[in-house]
Amino acid sequence: AAVKAMRYMLNLIHMDAEIVIGEGEIDEAPMLYIGEKVGSGMGELVSIAVDPIDGTRMTAMGQSNAISVLAAGGRNTFLKAPDMYMEKLVVGPDVKGMIDLTLPLEQNLRRVASKLGKSLSDLTVMVLAKPRHDAVIKQMHNLGVRVMAIPDGDVAGSVLCCLPDAEVDLLYGIGGAPEGVAAAAAIRALGGDMQARLLPRNEVKGAADEIQRCEALSVKINEVLKLEDLVRNNNLVFTATGITHGDLLKGISRKGNLAFTETLLLCGQSCAIRKIQSIHDLARKDSEIYKILNI
Repeated sequence: AAVKAMRYMLNLIHMDAEIVIGEGEIDEAPMLYIGEKVGSGMGELVSIAVDPIDGTRMTAMGQSNAISVLAAGGRNTFLKAPDMYMEKLVVGPDVKGMIDLTLPLEQNLRRVASKLGKSLSDLTVMVLAKPRHDAVIKQMHNLGVRVMAIPDGDVAGSVLCCLPDAEVDLLYGIGGAPEGVAAAAAIRALGGDMQARLLPRNEVKGAADEIQRCEALSVKINEVLKLEDLVRNNNLVFTATGITHGDLLKGISRKGNLAFTETLLLCGQSCAIRKIQSIHDLARKDSEIYKILNI
C-alpha cells in the first residue's frame, strides 16, 4: 500500500526521475523497483532513493520508529546498488573523520569515545536486534558500552546520530542497502559521517546473483564505501514522515476524518533542519489523499 501511494504521488510531479535504489528483489515489489522511471517525464533530471516503509514489521505490530523515507538528488547523486545487505557505521558531525570500517569495531568505539571526551561506558551505540548482531552486542556489553537495540528501522537511527541534540553516538550493523543510501543522504545533509560495505548473502545462489548484479552496475562488494561514494554531492533533499511514534518523529494520528503527520525535511545545500506538522482531510474528494485511499 505504501509503495502504491508513493508511486502515485511521484508520478504527479513534473520531473524526469529514476528510482536508483529502492524496492527490489528482496521485497519482490512490482513498483518503485530499481531503474523504474517516475514523474511526468518532463522537467528536472532526478534520481530517487526510496524506502516507503522503513520498519515494515514495526508498522504491522504497532511498534515505534517506523517511518516513510525518500531522498532525491541530481541524476548522478546516489550510489546505484542492488537490493542487498550493507554493513554500516554512522557517527555525527562532532566525530566526522574518526571512523574506519577496515578497523575492528572496538578500535572505532575507542576513537569515537576519545574524540567526544567520553569513556566507553558513556558511549551509546544503536544496533539492529538481529541474530547476526548477537556477537557484536555481547562484545559491546563486555566493553561497558550502552547498547540501544532496535527491532528494525536503521534509517531513523542513522539520522538520530547526527542531530544536534543526539543521544546516540554511533550506529553500527548490517541492514539493507536501500536504507543505507537513503540514510547517507540525511547524514550528508546533517554533516555527519558514514562508511559502508556491500555484503553478499551466505547462500551460494543468492550471493552469486548479487555479485553479478553488482558487476553489472560497476559496484564493488566487500570494499569500504565512504559517504562521498554513497552520496556524491550536496544537491539533495531528504524527507521522512513518521508512521508510528518514535524517537525521531511523531507517528500518524487520527481524529475522525483528519490525519495528523510530522515530517522531517533536510536540504543538502542549505543545511536547514525542518519539521513540518500537517493536517490532512481524508474525506475531501478533491484531495490527492482521498484519491490514494480510493485507488
